[in-house]
Amino acid sequence: MSMRSHLGRVKGLGSAREGTSHWWSMRVSSVALVPLTLWFVFSVASMAGASHAEFVAWVQNPVVAGLLILFILVGLKHSREGLQVVFEDYLHADSVKIPVMMLSSGAHMVAAVVCVLSVLMILFKG
Repeated sequence: MSMRSHLGRVKGLGSAREGTSHWWSMRVSSVALVPLTLWFVFSVASMAGASHAEFVAWVQNPVVAGLLILFILVGLKHSREGLQVVFEDYLHADSVKIPVMMLSSGAHMVAAVVCVLSVLMILFKG
């Protein structure tokens, strides 16, 4: 027998009011990362032995650049959310947990901006 209200069951809200959406977000990003990771690994492996110019030309393909950006953003989102769960589960003092989570989120945002700008700079390079 569930102690949740009917409305809570329908909305899928747990005690923290966000557990179900976070769970779904992690699952969707996991599923999205499977083909993106396979594409990335096989694409980079096929570039083994390529020169720097050939690699840059490969990244300048708009489809490749778009997939790289998608791979970067989904991967970093999944990483940030996964680390958030670890921090919430294993850091019990809020005086430690909150700054660590803020630092992690900030680092993920900086990494996303740097990576996406790097791909865009290569894409639009003369």
